[in-house]
Amino acid sequence: MRTKSLVNFNEMTRNTLPHYYDYAYPLNKAQQVLKEKLGEDLSLYETEEGLDELDEAIDMMLQQKDPAIEKLGSIYDTVAVSTISYNETEQYRIKPSLNNHIFYFPTFHVASMKIPIYQSHMEFERSFIFARSDQDLVLFLEYIMKQQRENMTEGITVLTDTEDGLVRSKEKLTNQISRENILLDDHVKTDIFRSIDEFFVEGGGFYKEYNIPYKRGILLYGSPGNGKTTLVKSIAGSVSAPVVYWQITEYTSSYSISEVFATATKMAPLVLIIEDIDSMPEESRSVFLNTLDGATSKEGIFLIGTTNYPEKIDPALINRAGRFDRAYEISRENHCATPIYAVKDWNDSLTKLLFHG
Repeated sequence: MRTKSLVNFNEMTRNTLPHYYDYAYPLNKAQQVLKEKLGEDLSLYETEEGLDELDEAIDMMLQQKDPAIEKLGSIYDTVAVSTISYNETEQYRIKPSLNNHIFYFPTFHVASMKIPIYQSHMEFERSFIFARSDQDLVLFLEYIMKQQRENMTEGITVLTDTEDGLVRSKEKLTNQISRENILLDDHVKTDIFRSIDEFFVEGGGFYKEYNIPYKRGILLYGSPGNGKTTLVKSIAGSVSAPVVYWQITEYTSSYSISEVFATATKMAPLVLIIEDIDSMPEESRSVFLNTLDGATSKEGIFLIGTTNYPEKIDPALINRAGRFDRAYEISRENHCATPIYAVKDWNDSLTKLLFHG
């Protein structure tokens, strides 16, 4: 049941509250369009964590010309309604902009819009959702999360820390190497892939039944070129779950760490890969460790970290349960004509390396 508002847009002019008026004007127009289409008012919602999943789902649905989405119209007449994208496969492509449009999802009686807000010599972007009821909105968001999860299984979602924040992109798995073709000690290969299969095939029920936290972490270390990346790609291509690759840079911060794990938790169960984990900025390491220790921050996440320089790894990463359960050294045996990889338990060689030099 809607409560009566103290400030009513239809009772004011721009002179009353100019900033609010500029903000509310396009929203009021959108509500009018939706009421004309549906014959009833929809409630307005906002989200605290952003709507990246919704944006990606809308983009995918538009590309596939999915009948589950309708484009009702644009907001501003002098703001672009299409964007130009380029990639090596499709070259140039013109597609509807996710900004400056009203999108409607008839099955759920939900609409969304992302628009620029112009106020006080500045511009910022806001996303809004309209829904007939809380129940409709929850069903819609569950549907979007399912669509997004299915979309993520078709490639690797790459999260890169940049000066402008966390940037998302998607890469297809190329030159896929099967498990059978991984040149790794049989015992170790069986150990790694069995733990992965148990995690995703058995699911959270198995872990809950035996009161085991539904989270795992393995660390792969060794010299450059020894096959860590190849092993990681094989793992990514052999699981029927989303795979997220987090690219740590000098711009990695407490904010981006929180955003990465919020995304991973929403899409769990999944694989989260952090290559060159030793490059984590010093000032962000304590936040990263605290996030790993969170009660639910890693629930449903199979964490894989790699490093070429194990001596730079914070010992705390492997010195406490719930962070990295096992660490494996991937080393090339020089006497072998074909590269063969050996693994040592971190309780043996890596502990000596990290704590005794």
